[in-house]
Amino acid sequence: MSENTLQQPPLKKTQSFNASTYLVLGVALCVLAPVLTLLWHAFSGNFEHWNGLLQNVIPNSLGNTLVLLVGVAIVVACLGTGSAWLTTAYQFPTRSILMWALLLPLAVPTYIMAFAYLDVMHPLGPVQSIIRDLLGYTSPRQFRLPDIRSMGGAIVLLGFVLYPYVYLSTRVMFMTQAANLMEAARTLGCTRREAFFRVVIPMARPAIAVGISLALLETLNDIGASEFLGIQTLTVSVYTTWISRSNLAGAAQIAIFMLIVVTTLIWLERHGRRHQRYANTQRMHPIQPQKLRGMQALIAMALGWFPVICGFIIPAIYLIAESIKRLEAVGTVSDDLIRGTFNTITVAAIATFITVACGLLIAWVVRNPRFFRMGKFIVRASSLGYAIPGTVLAIGLLTPYAIIDTFISDSLSFLFQLPPQLYIMGSMSGIIIAYVIRFLAISVGGIEAGLSRIPPSLENASRILGHTSRKTFFKIHLPLLKPAIGAASLLIFVDAMKELSATLLLRPLNFETLSTWLYAEAARGTYEEGAIAALIIVLAGLLPVIILAKSQLKSNY
Repeated sequence: MSENTLQQPPLKKTQSFNASTYLVLGVALCVLAPVLTLLWHAFSGNFEHWNGLLQNVIPNSLGNTLVLLVGVAIVVACLGTGSAWLTTAYQFPTRSILMWALLLPLAVPTYIMAFAYLDVMHPLGPVQSIIRDLLGYTSPRQFRLPDIRSMGGAIVLLGFVLYPYVYLSTRVMFMTQAANLMEAARTLGCTRREAFFRVVIPMARPAIAVGISLALLETLNDIGASEFLGIQTLTVSVYTTWISRSNLAGAAQIAIFMLIVVTTLIWLERHGRRHQRYANTQRMHPIQPQKLRGMQALIAMALGWFPVICGFIIPAIYLIAESIKRLEAVGTVSDDLIRGTFNTITVAAIATFITVACGLLIAWVVRNPRFFRMGKFIVRASSLGYAIPGTVLAIGLLTPYAIIDTFISDSLSFLFQLPPQLYIMGSMSGIIIAYVIRFLAISVGGIEAGLSRIPPSLENASRILGHTSRKTFFKIHLPLLKPAIGAASLLIFVDAMKELSATLLLRPLNFETLSTWLYAEAARGTYEEGAIAALIIVLAGLLPVIILAKSQLKSNY
């Protein structure tokens, strides 16, 4: 056989430009459009706004935001890490229930937590009334607890809702750590407490950092709890600057500061663990929990159940009691609440379908090794949409929506003589697009993880049998991806039902969702009116939490 016959032509790294590729790049650029619009508004507006904001708004809002972030980080780190170690290293009664119950606060949005505790901890509310009765006081003037409408109250309440992010990631790390390391530390003379702080915590630092960063991103996205509790954060400032003062340029400029804070948080989290590598060549076995008895077991139970009681049980009992009271007084649910529920389910369902479809397309195209590098970078950047707070995203979408509405209206007027109107801003389409952009990262991440578990040999066998790439996708990949698609759909649907920040800014006139209904009722102080809406949102959030607990914590070790 000749040398020419043996030599094969080198494979060319071609750039795959087909319809799917262009569609993926279009989706990615749509995700990046709000950020580009914010930059344009911030730097093309009147620079006198910058001076006014830097003197009057930014210092107070930025200071409050940083204090809130630091406080929440400390609370979630302590609660999440402590709960994870308690349920991993010790055996005590109710531990098997507590392992998944510690995830329940994830079902309670931050604004519902504030909504519930504002009434529960009111000077005339049940908690302070019971304490005064026990102490023999008859008036709030004689005894009252510190006002929950404060920075301390906001930090504690947000911490009790968001600690499961740290608990989940850290407990998985604790469960996979080798007991050999603990035994080696004990052999070298360390006590159990010293081994925990010198061995266990440093090993779990990446997981703790990831959990804290997720909790802080949720804190930045919050608007309802901060406003209910009287904390002027950057998110609240963006909302009030646009809604109350109709100052889009000023709102965009504040939003730029928020993006800087978000980018800094992500960079600090990755920079802090850039050189961390762990290797262990020994055969590992998991940490065996130490069995507690008597008073130690009771203390462990009390410590373990405390965040669950404060973060879920008390708000849930309050919402159930207020909902029953409201139904007994009125006898039926109002038509406005029924419409709000229908709007919420409709918007969430449509947004979930589109988001999962886009995520499936992006994950499928990006897995192609021939996909060109710049396009891959753009797609990866677009997946950061979840890190953009909802208020910032909404402000960035206002101008693109206006441009598209103008184009559609002018075209339809020219072709069909239809009267001009708003087709995106005047309908729920604007909210749906914002949800797709914000939650696209969940879809892409979940489906990419599912694709990574499908061996390439299945696709190769299908291609050998003569199936096209499209037929291979529908016959092999899609059935195997159903669990990943189902999990991503569930998370996106519930997150869309809970979303408040973007919905407040982008909803059309006379369009209410459960979250905006609750926000309006709480703003008016009519807590019993919003309790039913809050209870529906919490019940919807319970399903993914239960599934998450079942999948992540189904086995002890």
